[in-house]
Amino acid sequence: MNVRDRLDGGRAVVAARNADETPDTTEIRRLAEAAGYDVVGEVTQRRAEDLRYNLGGGKARELAAVVAEADADAVVFDGELSPGQYTDLLDLFPAATTLTDRYRLVLEIFADGAGSTAATTQVDLATLRYELPRVRRATEESLLNAATEKGSPVLDVEKRIDAMEAKLADLTDAAADRRARRRAEGFHLVALAGYTNAGKSTLLRRLADDFSPESSDPSAGDASVDDASGKDGRHDDLAESVTVEDRLFETLETTTRRATLEGRRVLLTDTVGLVADLPHGLVRSFSATLDEIGAADAVLAVVDGSADEERLRRRVETTVEVLAADATGPVIPVVNKVDRLDAAGREAALGIVADAIADADVETREPVAISALGGSGVDGLRDAAVGALPGSTATFELPPSGESQAFVSWLHERGDADVTYGPESIEVAFAGKPSVVDEAERRAADLRPADVGSDSKEG
Repeated sequence: MNVRDRLDGGRAVVAARNADETPDTTEIRRLAEAAGYDVVGEVTQRRAEDLRYNLGGGKARELAAVVAEADADAVVFDGELSPGQYTDLLDLFPAATTLTDRYRLVLEIFADGAGSTAATTQVDLATLRYELPRVRRATEESLLNAATEKGSPVLDVEKRIDAMEAKLADLTDAAADRRARRRAEGFHLVALAGYTNAGKSTLLRRLADDFSPESSDPSAGDASVDDASGKDGRHDDLAESVTVEDRLFETLETTTRRATLEGRRVLLTDTVGLVADLPHGLVRSFSATLDEIGAADAVLAVVDGSADEERLRRRVETTVEVLAADATGPVIPVVNKVDRLDAAGREAALGIVADAIADADVETREPVAISALGGSGVDGLRDAAVGALPGSTATFELPPSGESQAFVSWLHERGDADVTYGPESIEVAFAGKPSVVDEAERRAADLRPADVGSDSKEG
């Protein structure tokens, strides 16, 4: 069944089990609501996993009774169900009741929001990888087909996975080529990563040179880049105009926009929101998104600072776990939504984040507190981002000629050029990516007389 056919909503009962404490159902309820369900009840249990039902037998039957009493259409289980547990639980429920575990639920939400080819392919691949062990188990139990028999459902899924992997590899190669071209043009790459609903999309709007939600091209998907140039004060009305809703998974596409940070030309990429407790294999299916993180010169790891201590810590740990496997540039923790906190709450949130990243297996910088919606702290974030970017500087003394003017225009397009025109020469102080500064040195050498020099350094 196509995963996109599953988001029908309906009345749902959520179920959760935790071996160590009474489960908190806040997030699974929000996930269910994001998938279109109307949550009408819940059943929780604190105990070790039962091999047959995941819940204990008595609690599983209690869940079935709650479903019947609430006249629910579905059960949403906060965790992963084995194929056997799925079948045994479903047998207890009233006829026509559907059952979805956390991982399938998240994939359904992703599938419903995927628009670009890359996003759709990633979701389809993750879904097939999720289904493969379940199809293998069902095939083995039914004995309808041998594992190697032609036409086996297992082989069919494996072939589809191979095809999806090849398709995604082609898409990621194309994305890598685009990134290489942008680097050659002098752009730094900065990725926005973080837990879902942390405010990444709002921060993208805040930092972008000029971005209107109505101006983006949905058909362009993750290849889309806003080419407009920015102006000071351009986001004065952001709080009134921003259309990002306070809901899970508002942004499922990888979206890139231009920004200028203290003269540095930057491409900001807003990546899909992370969520806790997804199996490692499923996370790796989103390779196109993870590649954006891995290729970035710096990563802004956005978290919702207004979350309670336990949720905040857990979400930071989830974010750091993913970034540790993929990020190569420095990671700047961005504690967002501090406008909802008083001074003490703000300091507490910063302390929790700093503590959670202390042992991270990735280069991190000091956390920065901001309100992406209101704008407070964003100037400090810009400074921190620029400080994390690799950069070089060079000074040039050039002869006054048409070739020098063309070279100065080239510099303006690829970095921050401060130009002074004199009667005998043109003096330029240039800052940009190390590779661009190196290329500028080579180009300038062809323009300078032998007795006129240049000086460069990395910083």
